[in-house]
Amino acid sequence: MSTSTTASVSTHILDTSVGRPAEGVAVQLAARSGRTAAWQALGGSATDADGRCKDLPALPEGTTHVRLDFAVEPYFEKTANQQADAQQDAPANRDSGAFFPEVAITFAVEPGEHYHVPLLLNPFGYSVYRGS
Repeated sequence: MSTSTTASVSTHILDTSVGRPAEGVAVQLAARSGRTAAWQALGGSATDADGRCKDLPALPEGTTHVRLDFAVEPYFEKTANQQADAQQDAPANRDSGAFFPEVAITFAVEPGEHYHVPLLLNPFGYSVYRGS
């Protein structure tokens, strides 16, 4: 939970290729206290059956930037045989099942604010936004 001196972060993943939450995706959280500061790894979590990470570590006081690293390649390897239908014009055989093996999202934060960052994912693309 954020306080007036810290920000907080949450995320979830929806696999838009099958219209379901993406379960079991490892997510790592890092933070820094300025544009030129070094990244500090804070820990991570994995998405649950609802595609949510409910136990991401708290951000330290003074955090100005956050990075979420999503390891999506293992998820697509695991679910490659479970995909709904073949995608038009998609390669028939892919090594990992994902064009993007990982997704790194970096964003700025302000103390006292909560940042929910949903990842909409499919084997050939992704999008993110600041949710609520």
